[in-house]
Amino acid sequence: MAPLHRLHLCLPLLLLLLLPAAPAPVATPVPRPSTDWAACKNISRELLQRVMTLKEPHQVLEKTHLSEEDPKNWPPRIRCSDACDPSTLDTNNTRCLQRILQGLQHYRDLLGSDIFTTRPLPWLEAALDQLLGLVQQEHSHLPRHPMAPSEAWAHPLLQRLALQRLQSFATVISRIFTHSASPR
Repeated sequence: MAPLHRLHLCLPLLLLLLLPAAPAPVATPVPRPSTDWAACKNISRELLQRVMTLKEPHQVLEKTHLSEEDPKNWPPRIRCSDACDPSTLDTNNTRCLQRILQGLQHYRDLLGSDIFTTRPLPWLEAALDQLLGLVQQEHSHLPRHPMAPSEAWAHPLLQRLALQRLQSFATVISRIFTHSASPR
């Protein structure tokens, strides 16, 4: 009788194991905003065209090639390790977008610094702000960072160096956004 009694106790447990379980509630993923690649492409091209059309107000500086004295005060450059190559962009673009975000913020802050008080370029700042708005959708919004003040005599030289770097940066990000915006 004891084995029959044990079977009687185990039968409900066995039935619970054999019956299909109720489906677990499926967590609905919260959609993350995605980068509007086409808008980034258009604005980065516009930014590049605007920088390229700038004329140097000091003629002597047009033939001057500047080297940097203090590289820590200049923007992050996009490097191979930033994963901005086409094959990596197609699978994971987070690292590349973070580097672009850092560069955009740096140039926006630089254009708002004392270096450009005598030569404000609000339309360049506006284009950088537009791009920042698009790229920051997936990343945290970072505030402006004040730049260290510089000597007034150096402003024309620093402006030229900053605009040359901005042109190079805009060229690279325009290529990145153009690739990312193209249909695959």
